[in-house]
Amino acid sequence: MSCSSISAISNFPLYSSSHSNSNSRYVRCAVGAEPKNVSVAEPMLLKAVRGEDVERPPVWLMRQAGRYMKSYQIICEKYPSFRERSENVDLVVEISLQPWHVFKPDGVILFSDILTPLSGMNIPFDIIKGKGPVIFDPINTDAEVDQVREFDPEESVPYVGKALTILREEVNNEAAVLGFVGAPFTLASYVVEGGSSKHFSKIKRLAFSQPKVLHALLRKFTTSMAKYVQYQADNGAQAVQIFDSWATELSPVDFEEFSLPYLKQIVDTVKQTHPDLSLILYASGSGGLLERLALTGVDVVSLDWTVDMAEGRRRLGPDVAVQGNVDPGALFGSKDFITNRINDTVRKAGRWKHILNLGHGIKVGTPEENVAHFFEVAKAIRY
Repeated sequence: MSCSSISAISNFPLYSSSHSNSNSRYVRCAVGAEPKNVSVAEPMLLKAVRGEDVERPPVWLMRQAGRYMKSYQIICEKYPSFRERSENVDLVVEISLQPWHVFKPDGVILFSDILTPLSGMNIPFDIIKGKGPVIFDPINTDAEVDQVREFDPEESVPYVGKALTILREEVNNEAAVLGFVGAPFTLASYVVEGGSSKHFSKIKRLAFSQPKVLHALLRKFTTSMAKYVQYQADNGAQAVQIFDSWATELSPVDFEEFSLPYLKQIVDTVKQTHPDLSLILYASGSGGLLERLALTGVDVVSLDWTVDMAEGRRRLGPDVAVQGNVDPGALFGSKDFITNRINDTVRKAGRWKHILNLGHGIKVGTPEENVAHFFEVAKAIRY
């Protein structure tokens, strides 16, 4: 494996909505048919998921912009509300493309949040700087669950579909456009706890004392998130990552009751209508649940950094692609350290069905030059 020297980071102009109708990145094909717009070759990430031959592992980073890019921080100063940034088409596109313009990752993920659908489900919320998500009316009873509406993405979040459509055109298959959703148990945890939690006592109290109430809520989230995945795919997403961030707070037996069947239902529903859509599942701290994550039927299981990549491969089996799993803290190390960690991960993953990524979202304060080095090393690898 080889790697070249780090390249300088250049400033890139902000996205302008006037670009959205440009076909300049498309090529013309007029052999035996009327000319039509066709995009370039399929993204490497999708080929890797299917197990096709690729020259290197495709690479992207979870939480690609907000935590570290100066260009994003400038936008935050102008638009301090997270919801304003994530619910405005032009801002969503601009922020989603910031890492693409600078680092050219193999995956460009939509700038959004897993809680974005909540307003459309009659669950008022906000994301407050320094505090995180706040659910204004936490849900704990049958009557409160009854007030939760099933999600209609076209009606409630049209900006998501519009942004994905623009991203797909802008990226033009040079990378895969990724959407994402929250998993039912994780969404339920937020709305029952009233926000983030350290101990998850409220959701567990509900699960163990009133399981019927929780199951009713989980069913609504399952139907809604399956519909949301389909909507994202219909509007340009080529892969969708499901975040079940809090499922690993469950014991294995409770995961099998309160998370696994609902994840499987989402996958089964989506595969009926979008059989070729790549589905990725991520749950931080999932070392104790890996075999169960594979039972969901997803195409890719994303490993966090607490699992050895080679062991994760063995436990998941040959049919499941893997994503990850460099410790995000490694990006605070020297460039040689970063290089060694990347090469160790790729060696353990092998040359088949691997997407190189961090094992969690990128950390606040990560030096941009180290992110550039991560991508440069990763993209210089050859199997």
